[in-house]
Amino acid sequence: MTKFPEIQGGGSLILAWQIKNKNVLVVGGGEVAAGRIVHVLNADAIVTIVCPASGLNEEVAYRVAEKQVTHINRNFEPCDLDNADMVLCAIDDPEASSQVWKLCKERRIAANIADVPPECDFYFGSVHRDGPLQIMVSTNGNGPKLASIVRKKIAETLPSNMGAAIVNVGKLRKKLREVAPKVEEGPKRMKWMSVVCEQWSLDDLVEMTEQDMNGLLAHYQPADVPSLLEVRTELLQVKN
Repeated sequence: MTKFPEIQGGGSLILAWQIKNKNVLVVGGGEVAAGRIVHVLNADAIVTIVCPASGLNEEVAYRVAEKQVTHINRNFEPCDLDNADMVLCAIDDPEASSQVWKLCKERRIAANIADVPPECDFYFGSVHRDGPLQIMVSTNGNGPKLASIVRKKIAETLPSNMGAAIVNVGKLRKKLREVAPKVEEGPKRMKWMSVVCEQWSLDDLVEMTEQDMNGLLAHYQPADVPSLLEVRTELLQVKN
């Protein structure tokens, strides 16, 4: 027995990868590509699809028509990698897919070759999204369908207002940084915010208004965390 975490090898490093305004190249235009495109567009990436028009499925064709993505109407060529920060390959041609992978490795571009785990720098998991809340379930490429089943079971246990609560907590944290901007205040800010999240219910966090936030922040310096009702009572007394 040890007080330190046990190491469990064989996993992946799960990160929230910030790809806003990064150039993502998608090779292929079928159903798998459509799913990949949704993921990267949701992350505000700049997406380019290279695929003959005849190979675009209905959803990908819609993204092209709505100018949500840039479309190159031909098969992949090595020059397509020139400005790519990430490559997602989803074509039914193992030999061509492996060639894309090898070129990406030569250029040190992070790549995912659909349905070929050994040729992936990262995997896509099954994601639950509720506003700023994102929960990903990964099976490290072993069972995508099973990941989806687990994700649904997790989502079923979450309150329907979780996303709204997180939005308000984010606003409160931003206001707190304005009230206590110094670096040395960091530990105190974190501890105080933790107490707020632990003591206030999700419903309280959802109902919290800008005025409530300002009233609550008045209790930051003495490190006090009153209830929502107490905050509103104080605000009413001040108003009167």
